[in-house]
Amino acid sequence: MPTLQETLQRLPANVRHALVDELNGLNGHQTNGQPPLTDDALLAALKSAINGVTERKRRRVVITGIGAVTPVGNTATDTWAALVAGQSGITAVTQFDATLYDSRVAGEVKNFNPELRIPRKEVRRMARCSQMSVVAAHEAVEDSGLDWQNEDPTRRGVVLGTGVGGQDMFVDMIKSGVTAGRMRSRPVDVINGLPNMPAFHISNAFGCRGPLNTVVTACAAGTQAIGVGTEEIRRGAADVMIAGGTEGMISEVFFATFEAMRASTTQNDDPPRASRPFDATRDGFVIGEGAAIFVLEALEHALARGARIYAEVLGWGESADAYHIAAPDPEAKGAALCMINALADAGLSPDEIDYINAHAAGTPLGDAHETKGIKDVFGPRAYEIPISSTKSMVGHLFGGAGAIEALACVYAVHTDTIHPTINYHNPDPECDLDYVPNVARQVPVKIALSNSFGLGGQNASLIVGKYQS
Repeated sequence: MPTLQETLQRLPANVRHALVDELNGLNGHQTNGQPPLTDDALLAALKSAINGVTERKRRRVVITGIGAVTPVGNTATDTWAALVAGQSGITAVTQFDATLYDSRVAGEVKNFNPELRIPRKEVRRMARCSQMSVVAAHEAVEDSGLDWQNEDPTRRGVVLGTGVGGQDMFVDMIKSGVTAGRMRSRPVDVINGLPNMPAFHISNAFGCRGPLNTVVTACAAGTQAIGVGTEEIRRGAADVMIAGGTEGMISEVFFATFEAMRASTTQNDDPPRASRPFDATRDGFVIGEGAAIFVLEALEHALARGARIYAEVLGWGESADAYHIAAPDPEAKGAALCMINALADAGLSPDEIDYINAHAAGTPLGDAHETKGIKDVFGPRAYEIPISSTKSMVGHLFGGAGAIEALACVYAVHTDTIHPTINYHNPDPECDLDYVPNVARQVPVKIALSNSFGLGGQNASLIVGKYQS
């Protein structure tokens, strides 16, 4: 039989602490294992501790660090400043010759130099999505002020969302095969193209030996990753989680695919105005790229070190449309259920939401259906809640979209500022809510909700709020 100390160390922290409390109440026994407990006594104490943890209020989770690489800024602070200013990051495509494609605009990251954070040898081995996520993670960790060297590596983890991972690695291999007559690959190209590699590279860079996970749920991935990271802390598996989303999918493959689906915009003449969520002239989304990363902490861990707290993760929810591989459910049942589940997880009523960051990619069907879902959940109050679309300025980052939209919600709560939906000039009768058109708004924002509705009918919603003791 293992000693009591050995048994304790194998348990999640919250169960371990509860078990210590149980054992302290047992007459004649000490938590140092002397004298030893019988199997029955130890089992009874453990069962009581687990039941107590289950019944107790769950651990609270707060955000203490933010990092970002986006089409409007290569840091989180630059990104937020650009969003508030209504600055578009959408330009003509430069990463490949898009002349032959119907859509020729994109939300590209500009002047990105990963070697400022990552050794050149490692950069060459990484897919673009991994490079951007690692750079953003460095910023987030520094921003958090954590004394990383003195943190227990087994109590910190990583969970990242992405839609396609390092697809650029595979595209390059295919191109080499076409050019050379046979496919060529470096030893690790296929491995570094896998969707779980961005999470690995962050885990490796920061020595995180706790939970490591990758969420691959298309456009919902970034939001779900933050939710999963929150759960790891809530259940006691970690004290600190690096969480967010990333995507680097500006390539011929995806432009051709979304052109065939008639999902991407063809408004190429004025790139900054190409993304038009909720506007009556919208005709599709703009493909974007980037990463946004957060440091999530157990509240008690953050308070113990005197950390600055941007916001608290109050709840999150998920649902499925079970309707179509790409088209949204016209009844918006999945979208509505997702928001309801997030409200339930947070213990909030619809009346307590001050701001909604919409999925709002600029597709004719998607924006109208999301509007319907919001009305179904919030009723008449839907007309009173400010709603805005980050995608109007950065395009659709797919697996990274929910993360940058979470950034917008966190900063909205932290600064009482809501960024605008730009390019909104022609009202659509089906989209008749308050979309904060074209100009940022200074209003009290205590609680914000972010929606991410993905291909395959995979939905996720996240709720963040001002930290209150």
